[in-house]
Amino acid sequence: MVLEFKQAEKRVHDSVLFPPFDLVLSAASVTAIQSSVNVREDLLGLLCGQGSLSHGELKWGEHTRSGFCFLEPGLYERLSVTEMLRFTRQLHSSSEPIASAMRQLHLEPIQHAKIKRLSYSEKKRVQLACLVLQNPSVFILEEPDQNIDLESRRIYLRLLQQLKEEKKTVLILTGNLESAVTAADHVYKLDDSGLHPVQLEQDVPDTATLLDSEETVTPVRFEKIPTKVNDKIVLFNPPEIDYIESSEGQTFLHIKGESFPCVFTLTDLENRLMPFGFFRCHRSYLVNLQKVREVITWTRNSYSLVLDDPTKTPIPLSKSKMTELKEMLGLKS
Repeated sequence: MVLEFKQAEKRVHDSVLFPPFDLVLSAASVTAIQSSVNVREDLLGLLCGQGSLSHGELKWGEHTRSGFCFLEPGLYERLSVTEMLRFTRQLHSSSEPIASAMRQLHLEPIQHAKIKRLSYSEKKRVQLACLVLQNPSVFILEEPDQNIDLESRRIYLRLLQQLKEEKKTVLILTGNLESAVTAADHVYKLDDSGLHPVQLEQDVPDTATLLDSEETVTPVRFEKIPTKVNDKIVLFNPPEIDYIESSEGQTFLHIKGESFPCVFTLTDLENRLMPFGFFRCHRSYLVNLQKVREVITWTRNSYSLVLDDPTKTPIPLSKSKMTELKEMLGLKS
């Protein structure tokens, strides 16, 4: 045990921020907690020692040292990248080599640039390099990949794999479920109803699903998908839908940046929409392949589909589904 939440509960006045929950974090693991901003900020305060629980306790393992990567980079703008890393190393009396941290975060090309001249993504990589130099046993990351570019996200995910190999513990606090699913081994949602594990796709495809797909031939159908908006039922043509997400037993259609609740389960929609080019890319996601622009490999076991929309929306793609998608596209492994 590196870090343990034991019957941890937080109330603010008469409101429950989160009810009692138990969670144990161990070494060589990446865990993500998806929550609202209020819950995230309260958790950060607790982990920083700047807040207290209403009930329960937060227990650290013996000789456990924590390090934080906050949403705001908090770097000294007048320093160069190298000077910032040297300052951090000296501040924390670290023996970690600067060259190694710089290499891990791909900072060599900008090592002499002033922090104020860097892009937001480059600043986040400098921030992560500073955390690597601190060499904590627990890395606590607040929205680590929010608004960063694709190359920086690839570097960040590769860093997570390296930290696991070094037996480090990583805790990600985020409001983005896709980010959590892509990066973590264990994902939880925390809200006023408690802590709920998010079921992740296993590497081995479900046998029953494979049998069903072999035995069933779905004819082409033309039908609309109903959703409820206020007190009205709105019907959408399948080609309008970008992707579909299942969260806590509720299914949502995502169309042009908007989200609409749907009464059908993800499995029901998969059966209905397969003739229209929809693909079950993850246990919790169904995507319209006509809307996909890119397939990105982050690490050996981490993939995403990027939609052809203004925000380049990323959708998680599980390892087993990556193999299936390659076969569909006629690509060799």
